[in-house]
Amino acid sequence: MLPNKCGLGEIMSNDIDWDSLTFSLTPTDTMYLTETKQDEAWMPGDLRPYGNMSISPAAGVLNYGQGLFEGMKAYRTANDRVVFFRPEENARRMQRGADRLKMPPVPESVFIDAVEQVVAANLKWIPPMGKGALYVRPLLMGSGPVLGVSPAPSYTFLVYVTPVGPYFKGGVTAIDLLISEEYHRAAPGGSGGVKAIGNYAPGMMPSKKAKAAGYSEVIYLDAETHSCIEEVGAANFFCLKDGILYTPELTGTILPGITRDSIIKLARKNGMEVIETKVTAEFAMSADEAFCCGTAAVISPIGSITKGENKTVYGNGIPGEITTALYDQLTGIQSETSPDTFGWLHEVPTN
Repeated sequence: MLPNKCGLGEIMSNDIDWDSLTFSLTPTDTMYLTETKQDEAWMPGDLRPYGNMSISPAAGVLNYGQGLFEGMKAYRTANDRVVFFRPEENARRMQRGADRLKMPPVPESVFIDAVEQVVAANLKWIPPMGKGALYVRPLLMGSGPVLGVSPAPSYTFLVYVTPVGPYFKGGVTAIDLLISEEYHRAAPGGSGGVKAIGNYAPGMMPSKKAKAAGYSEVIYLDAETHSCIEEVGAANFFCLKDGILYTPELTGTILPGITRDSIIKLARKNGMEVIETKVTAEFAMSADEAFCCGTAAVISPIGSITKGENKTVYGNGIPGEITTALYDQLTGIQSETSPDTFGWLHEVPTN
């Protein structure tokens, strides 16, 4: 690990134009990797230079999509610390996903140690506070060769990182969304409730179509009734009506987002009523405010929703008061400009 002799504020690269960072890949110095066989225990891995790796053409992940990932961030804070936001929840979600895809779950202790090591080894790549964060990508996959639809004989768990800029350049802005009446993200009994890699490629074409039509992203409805909102692209959905916050209930087809759970807890602590239920498109389009949430943007205010010939505009396209307050509170906790009364921050050891 890199020594912390000068204070975290001085351990960063002087060669990066932090102001030009976007949410995209910038190769860093170091990644983490460990391997195991089916039915064997995971052992701690090691750090190695970031770069390409060798894998069998018959790997389970390449042939049958036996893989899943997590997305999390490490932040520099106002208290001159580097912290994660609820990394234990990422570890537990990956374990649930591993069970669903018949892979050996990575122990929480191994997961946390891995992400701590990689971030500590790449301290210079963490943007200054307010300039972005270090995006952390843990990946679990069936890397052993297998012919026939069955679990791979061996597995790889790796972690890499990349600096990313703020999702909203120049301030939080509202986005325009299109409800898809043709495509669905997940079906009951499927893998929609875990971060399986196979969940994401099918959304690329509907998303590209929506963006070509002038929208930021697609809203997916449920595959059974075609009437209830499930997710916004790869983000969770919320709407506010008459002072009550609503979000689609977790039925196995919706990813249990960590940001989603944090917003629910934060809103309830603020004294708000939060209802997890089936949220119809009709109801959402009659709401007072709406937003979506996830690791990348934290909270994205929704300016409008279009469904067929009908369009709802929220607050003249300006982020709503409650949406803005929740965004400020959550990012305040992450940057330590507000108290972390929930104990959500996890400091990265840097010595």
